[in-house]
Amino acid sequence: MTEEYLQLKEYMDQSDKTVAVTGAGISYLYGMRRLKQSVGMMNARRVFSASFIRKNPEKFYEIMKDAFLDATFIKGPSTVHKQLAGLESQGKIYGIVTQNMDCLHTIAGSKNVVEFQGSFRDNICIGCGNRSFDYQVWNQGHMPRCEKCGEPLMPTGFCMDIGIRDSVSKENMGKAADMISEADLVLVIGTTGFRSDEYLSRMKPETKLVQINPSPTEFDRIASLNVRADAAKALEAVLYE
Repeated sequence: MTEEYLQLKEYMDQSDKTVAVTGAGISYLYGMRRLKQSVGMMNARRVFSASFIRKNPEKFYEIMKDAFLDATFIKGPSTVHKQLAGLESQGKIYGIVTQNMDCLHTIAGSKNVVEFQGSFRDNICIGCGNRSFDYQVWNQGHMPRCEKCGEPLMPTGFCMDIGIRDSVSKENMGKAADMISEADLVLVIGTTGFRSDEYLSRMKPETKLVQINPSPTEFDRIASLNVRADAAKALEAVLYE
């Protein structure tokens, strides 16, 4: 093992409660498209509105399919998603805080996951407001619809104009901050720090933060250890060596 891997393993062995924070890096490198690529020249705020979805449900579904769903349901979880699930099952990780909406942590087998931007497993009907908590509604080859009224569903994280997005975001971020507040080790993987000030502000002063990222980010200045390596290789060293 390299010196960095040995230090990472030592931190994890000494930790009673390790929380992993993940971002788009572990999904984009695996083939997830950036949302702007899928939306193209269309205005994102208009696309993620109830009026657009009601008029163009299958177009909205195709955008979601291109940006997220093919990677989620066809490619499935990456090595890193599976490694983190394995670490949780071994008791080496307590939970995961993620900015990703793709449900890949859950599909990989992780149980304690907080998706602070929402995800495809938390949906709302644009007609009656009924909530659905099942990501499999997006795995049917067409736009999912409400069982009660038949109107289209949309992920709460994209609900820009029906009065629930902000409240769901606040609730999820609260859960993320609570999890971070209990940690004595935080592993930051594949994120440059999107909204990190909202949950890291709850981190205890004595908590160690380890960043696993080949490139520098804003976490460099506060990390106890920067592991400049591919996350899969670093986590493999902790899992198997």
